[in-house]
Amino acid sequence: MLRHLGAKRTPQHNLKLATLLGLTAGFVNAEGFLGFAVLTTNVTGHAALLAEKIALADWHTAQVVALWMFLFLAGAFISSLILSLTGHNQRFSYFIAIFIEIIILLFSAVYGHRYDGTLVAKEIFAGSLLFAMGLQNSLVSMISGSVVRTTHLTGTFTDLGIELAQLFNKSKHDHPALIVKIKLRLVIIFFFMTGAVVGAYLFHHFGFKSFFAPISILIYALFYDIFRIKAKRYYQKTANAMKGH
Repeated sequence: MLRHLGAKRTPQHNLKLATLLGLTAGFVNAEGFLGFAVLTTNVTGHAALLAEKIALADWHTAQVVALWMFLFLAGAFISSLILSLTGHNQRFSYFIAIFIEIIILLFSAVYGHRYDGTLVAKEIFAGSLLFAMGLQNSLVSMISGSVVRTTHLTGTFTDLGIELAQLFNKSKHDHPALIVKIKLRLVIIFFFMTGAVVGAYLFHHFGFKSFFAPISILIYALFYDIFRIKAKRYYQKTANAMKGH
């Protein structure tokens, strides 16, 4: 799901990636908004807010919003840099970026109750989540070859609309590939929305401790691939040993 790249990657790998990390982004989207009153999984809405603050000459707030947008960009840059430096062929090159994301979400889970609604607090908490989502969005995009994006739905809905229209325009020979793409878009949308709904429910009942839910999903995603590698190695060694006898 995380370690296969390029030709080794299958639609099933992308579906698993979309399921787990789309769910994670949905949780963070709802919990970040309810906890800090800021959209923390994309920067589209912040562009309009930045424009408004500039128009009203509210330079301090404009600086904060610009910082949020920069932090999302910085997260994407750092994630891409990590993958580039560690190398696409290394099995655990994705580990560092996801580990950083886990630490950031853990910060909100443990210290979120100290949030007092001030602009400085929003800078810290919302900014850290935007950085984490920039990390995740870049990581998922690079691993999947820009097929999967999990932190926002605008592009996903656009792609889904295009692909649904292509079902009517293209020959039946092309339909199987289109069906695979449509299925992936629907999975991303469904699990993002599921994460958002469940995240909102958990936040209303458990407050900032609800951030432990997306943390658990990320930890599961890491260990899923690690144990898959170990299980495959064990199977291959056992099979080779049996052949030797």
